[in-house]
Amino acid sequence: MSLQCGIVGLPNVGKSTLFSALSSAKAEAANYPFCTIEPNVGVVEVPDERIGELVKLVNPQRIVPTIVELVDIAGLVKGASKGQGLGNQFLANIREVDAIIHVVRCFDDENIVHVEGRVNPLSDKEIIDYELQLKDLDSVEKKLMKVEKAARVGNDAKAKAELEILLQIKNTLLQGKSVRALNLSDDEKAGVADLQLLTIKPVIYVANVDESSILNGNPYVEQLKAAVSNENAEVIMVCAAIEAQIAEMEDPDERSLFLGEYGLQESGLNKLIAASYHILNLITYFTAGVKEVRAWTIRRGWKAPQAAGVIHTDFERGFIRAEVIKLADYVQYKSEAGCREMGKIGVEGKEYVVQDGDIMHFRFNV
Repeated sequence: MSLQCGIVGLPNVGKSTLFSALSSAKAEAANYPFCTIEPNVGVVEVPDERIGELVKLVNPQRIVPTIVELVDIAGLVKGASKGQGLGNQFLANIREVDAIIHVVRCFDDENIVHVEGRVNPLSDKEIIDYELQLKDLDSVEKKLMKVEKAARVGNDAKAKAELEILLQIKNTLLQGKSVRALNLSDDEKAGVADLQLLTIKPVIYVANVDESSILNGNPYVEQLKAAVSNENAEVIMVCAAIEAQIAEMEDPDERSLFLGEYGLQESGLNKLIAASYHILNLITYFTAGVKEVRAWTIRRGWKAPQAAGVIHTDFERGFIRAEVIKLADYVQYKSEAGCREMGKIGVEGKEYVVQDGDIMHFRFNV
């Protein structure tokens, strides 16, 4: 499964600069190519040192890391929920992504005009929230009309339960809050999945700061953190100007030295991908052989058959067992054969919960 994140933000907050910088980034440990599949979509390989360790040991013919798709979603204006500007396109694009990366301007610069005439990250956030909430409210109210009738006329227990959740969502939206603040259960989310609610999606707020604030932040960042504390959202600081310079550097050592000058351990791209995996509860497992070393992204908590299914549906349908090697053992004993000789290959059944970093080989029959 691939991860798709939509980058949103008001005009002149640094959204396009950040997208251009991140989507042209090169790998930290290997060659991380970028390709454009549409004018506003970039594909970036996920930095993961573990795949590099496997490659050194296996020396495969092909290396396939996991990817993240970054979607530069059209800029938003007030009234987008009613179709103003590129509103309809903006909202349709958000429905397609797994998570929202909301870029918020947290820097002063009189040479960069703010669309609202002032720098106010909380107001910027509220403009986009308001438009998304209005669209969700419209969707909820339309469904409520149908569900209320079913719950009243047919005395339908399922409809009554659905009605309760819909009313809860409606009241939350009317209070100016996003649906994700409700912390709905997986079953409750499944019950309203047909609505494709926009404000239920996980959000990573990217505080775009100036160079002087990249380490310790500034009052704008603190205001943003306080405002989103009840949303279960991620907040990371990135300086789009620094990222733009990093993107021009081909040599990994040169990039490391450049980051070190600012006291940074990693690039904004790495922080953003890590935040995306965390907020979406994703992990990575590997398959390793002389033909190919590949990383696979799955949901944390998935069992072995589900994990096998991301390779091919036949793997899940005909699952027999999984052979599992821990990465530390693979590194210590240098090969699959070495792990087998030392008894370090676990044979797991359908109930095995895959762990982050597992190296897996599936047995199946269809």
